[in-house]
Amino acid sequence: MSSPLNRAEAFCQRFGLRVPILLAPMAGACPPALSAAVANAGGLGACGALLMQPAAIAAWAADIRSTSNGPFQVNLWTPDPAPHRDAAHEAALRDFLAQWGPDVPPAAAEATPPDFAAQCEAILEAAPPIVSSIMGLYPPDFVRRLKAKGISWWANISTVAEARAAEEAGADVIVAQGMEAGGHRGCFDAAKAESSMVGLFALVPAVADAVSLPVVATGGIADARGVAAALTLGASAAQIGTGFLRTPEARLAPAWADALARTPPEGTAVTRAFSGRTGRSIATAYTRAAAAIVPAPYPVQRALTQAMRDAAGKAGDIERMQAWAGQSAMLARAEPAGDLVRALWQGALTLLGS
Repeated sequence: MSSPLNRAEAFCQRFGLRVPILLAPMAGACPPALSAAVANAGGLGACGALLMQPAAIAAWAADIRSTSNGPFQVNLWTPDPAPHRDAAHEAALRDFLAQWGPDVPPAAAEATPPDFAAQCEAILEAAPPIVSSIMGLYPPDFVRRLKAKGISWWANISTVAEARAAEEAGADVIVAQGMEAGGHRGCFDAAKAESSMVGLFALVPAVADAVSLPVVATGGIADARGVAAALTLGASAAQIGTGFLRTPEARLAPAWADALARTPPEGTAVTRAFSGRTGRSIATAYTRAAAAIVPAPYPVQRALTQAMRDAAGKAGDIERMQAWAGQSAMLARAEPAGDLVRALWQGALTLLGS
């Protein structure tokens, strides 16, 4: 095995980075200013494009290119199968949600995500240096078109079996997501998200041994100790999400940012209560109450909870807010993102003996 620093240096040279610190692509929480700050400090910017229409994807890419010459990734979910609909169940969920926010009309459940094929075309047109996948593998034709344009494909996985499948499908980099990660779990099979949770310390070395591709570690990393540990375990870079959410460039709702600072690892919860897909958030009054109900599948549950989430955001009410958080939330620092990138890497170098 190559040394952690040699591995990180080779990765940085390949992808045009100065430091192996990557911003996680978080849908709705990756403004261009945050990505530009990370990229300008030598790391990798990121866009979670799940909820973005094609024009918004183009605008985001243009925005970051106007403020940074650094590289960035754009991330998309692979589409879920069409959800099973149950009118009676959805009516019961609307009654439950009315206790937490505005009344939810039946038509709310009909909201659909942006068209995946149109998003793919927009990404190809924007031509970011890196495109990453989550919730499964990209269709072979899209992979072929990415590579024809010189765009690298990074596949987010949560198990060794998924990592092997991604390598076989032509991925260039494996992003290993530990169960500690905030936000949605990137499992290929949504039904197994809770039963196949693997911690990062077990996942990274197992994946590094199983594939011949570079591995990026993500989930529960928010300080220099986590970065150094990830590289020691076999990763070539560390990807951080929650650890950047308290930076001013993230522009997070104050109630959410403040709650992160006081949320210990056991203060987070894995829940389907917001979107119907499994994700880790701050444990709140809503997530605790919703544990007693069966949510609708994705994206129906996300559509049904939209009014509650909007109302909570306007009120600054953390108990109803969709406040994604990894288990390292308390380590997140309220300082400029560029300063944080530099501090993370200098600290990691010290711990690695360089």
